[in-house]
Amino acid sequence: MVQAQPNLLIVEDEPITRSQLAAHFEKEGYKVFTKQNADNVEKIISEKDIKLCLIDINLPGKDGLTLTRELRTQSDVGIILVTGKNEQIDRIVGLESGADDYVTKPFDLRELLSRVKNLLRRVKLQEEQKEKGFKRTFEGWALDLNKRELLTPNNELQPLSAGEFHLLLALIENSGQVMTRDQLMNKIRNREWYPDDRYIDVLVGQIRRKFRQYAPGVTFISTIHGTGYLFAPTVQ
Repeated sequence: MVQAQPNLLIVEDEPITRSQLAAHFEKEGYKVFTKQNADNVEKIISEKDIKLCLIDINLPGKDGLTLTRELRTQSDVGIILVTGKNEQIDRIVGLESGADDYVTKPFDLRELLSRVKNLLRRVKLQEEQKEKGFKRTFEGWALDLNKRELLTPNNELQPLSAGEFHLLLALIENSGQVMTRDQLMNKIRNREWYPDDRYIDVLVGQIRRKFRQYAPGVTFISTIHGTGYLFAPTVQ
């Protein structure tokens, strides 16, 4: 018996692009729902058991970044932002809004399909991890894989963006090993690598600040100059 493909939601105001995307994924066996704006998207995700959303940033009314931030506060649905913009700062803002990936128009449909498949695998793995209900702990700290939250030794909450969570988890799971930026980028998402992309460095800086808000002297993530980063505490 062939397993049904997960349900997708396309939120795109441009009719031709919306139809093109829907037809492409339906041809691949996915059940596709479409919207031309952000209205009632949360309801559709819940009622239709949507596993992944393709969201255009430049939506009429509520834009795609605002929608992404709202969705991420209440759902772990996979989110890929689709836009015509191609500036590095736009990529960082989009990803830090809670998106898992980012593609720019014009895009190759085969590449987009590959990204969707990879993200769906991560979403499924995360759902399985949630069912197990486990945490990663180190030096009194805890990374809650269910809630994407970092807890201090005094159980104070340090919220994490999607990018921060995935990067910290990748570092923890490779504790004691030097990880290059390329390796970290491959661990946390499936997207094109830009040689001048400082996204990993931005995330590391943000995570370090969250550790230091509680313990100013803490340096769990060390910079290995010319190579990458090392996560060094004892992980349980």
